[in-house]
Amino acid sequence: GRSEKTTKREEKPADRGLQLGGKAFGLLKAQQEERLDEINKQFLDDPKYSSDEDLPSKLKAFKEKYMEFDLNGNGDIDIMSLKRMLEKLGAPKTHLELKKLIGEVSSGSGETFSYADFLRMMLGKRSAILKMILMYEEKAREQEKPTGPPAKKAISELP
Repeated sequence: GRSEKTTKREEKPADRGLQLGGKAFGLLKAQQEERLDEINKQFLDDPKYSSDEDLPSKLKAFKEKYMEFDLNGNGDIDIMSLKRMLEKLGAPKTHLELKKLIGEVSSGSGETFSYADFLRMMLGKRSAILKMILMYEEKAREQEKPTGPPAKKAISELP
């Protein structure tokens, strides 16, 4: 069962997703985050993963990454939220490809995947396509630190 802790969190105005009736959305996000934290705890206790001393920081990063998706009511990622996310990352996929991506990660119906599925993918040895995309994006992001010459111009802009 759940421990009856009534810890009231600081009411912070939700800065993200105000278009969804701020308070309800913020509440949903908080609930989802709590659930993700629960799952993180399970992974931290899982002997299969717990030998990784970076696990806590990885789980924190993966949780933040996962929360960037538009989660459905169950806190899962469905084909539409994956589609939007990949478009945002500049890696748009066709419907068929999206289904395949989800199928690779999903432990359930293949229509959606959950945070636990996501973690198993990110922490596991298998190289799922989605994992490649996200890892690649992480690397790209690290390299985006403004050093060196300005970005190459598009060929069309060359004199």
